[in-house]
Amino acid sequence: MFGLIGHLTSLEHAQAVARELGYPEYADQGLDFWCSAPPQIVDHITVTSVTGQKIEGKYVESCFLPEMLANRRIKTATRKILNAMAHAQKHGIDITALGGFSSIIFENFKLEQFPQVRNIKLEFERFTTGNTHTAYIICKQVEQASKQLGIDLSQATVAVCGATGDIGSAVCRWLDARTDVKDLLLIARNEERLINLQAELGRGKILALEEALPLADIVVWVASMPKGVEIDPKSLKQPCLLIDGGYPKNLGTKIQHPGVYVLNGGIVEHSLDIDWKIMQIVNMDVPARQLFACFAESMLLEFEKLYTNFSWGRNQITVEKMDHIGQVSVKHGFRPLLV
Repeated sequence: MFGLIGHLTSLEHAQAVARELGYPEYADQGLDFWCSAPPQIVDHITVTSVTGQKIEGKYVESCFLPEMLANRRIKTATRKILNAMAHAQKHGIDITALGGFSSIIFENFKLEQFPQVRNIKLEFERFTTGNTHTAYIICKQVEQASKQLGIDLSQATVAVCGATGDIGSAVCRWLDARTDVKDLLLIARNEERLINLQAELGRGKILALEEALPLADIVVWVASMPKGVEIDPKSLKQPCLLIDGGYPKNLGTKIQHPGVYVLNGGIVEHSLDIDWKIMQIVNMDVPARQLFACFAESMLLEFEKLYTNFSWGRNQITVEKMDHIGQVSVKHGFRPLLV
């Protein structure tokens, strides 16, 4: 059985979803209540592969909210993720994907140091961040959406914002090894990591965001948007493909300009309807078929009976692992969301 650990995008969103899912005791409560709310299994899922194989899964709501980080409730946020992982393991889930901020919190706060959650010792091989599949899908979106827009990759400049992160560095490796992209622009906050990535790739120009954006035919955004940062769409090339690989996805509402095409990055479409309720409340255009690629990774691992933390740690994603999960993704009927 596979599992998905997720969370809602805000307190207001959480209250609305609680009401919709039939949890009235959660619906009118403030942040303090959500800080103490335990994880819940709120959905049972059936997925059918195009091969005919069927698998079952569960959605674990962590009850984490981004406001917890904004209000510096770090201990609360980390406890939420560890408790959700323990809840999934206690219910016998074989492989669980950490969605949204779950994997970011796990890695940034080094939660592997805390494997004991009450009477449960976490078996980390039961969990995956899903980042390998996310990175693969974003790369396929670069390849396929650029064709749709008439952008020739061999003549194109691709800027990766968040290049030193787990997904960003994997995207850079893939673009270098699997495409003929003309120029690669590397954008991140940590200069030392940027220099190391540039040395690993043997290419790429390190630029500040405001320098890079006007040069890019394609922008892959896999970083959090710093407060106060605004992108002037008039400064972008036309056409420009902007792939929003962050969470929550908000570039589509912030940037609306002729010739600038914003694509929700890291989203897959399944060939067959998925039997679940949860995607109807996260603003997918086709909730029966569209989902986050990180969630799909746990489904793919369940289909293949690969009960292992396929994506784990920072900057451990190889092109070979992306090839592997990509082949499995195609085999079972998943494809990248396009323009």
